[in-house]
Amino acid sequence: MASRKTTMDPPVQLGLPRADPEPPPDCDVCAALGRQRSEAAKAGDMSRVSDCNVEIRSHPTHSTS
Repeated sequence: MASRKTTMDPPVQLGLPRADPEPPPDCDVCAALGRQRSEAAKAGDMSRVSDCNVEIRSHPTHSTS
């Protein structure tokens, strides 16, 4: 007879979320995304906030952390 596991796995350890990236002052696209992110946050649309953060971080003309 095969033995069954009767104990739980250890808890998942998550790090702190990354801070929102700051749009570079010389990039109009990122500035618009920053405004959209602010509006989304005020509306409680955290999915859109996250989407804007991803777009700002991956904008091809610069690199932000």
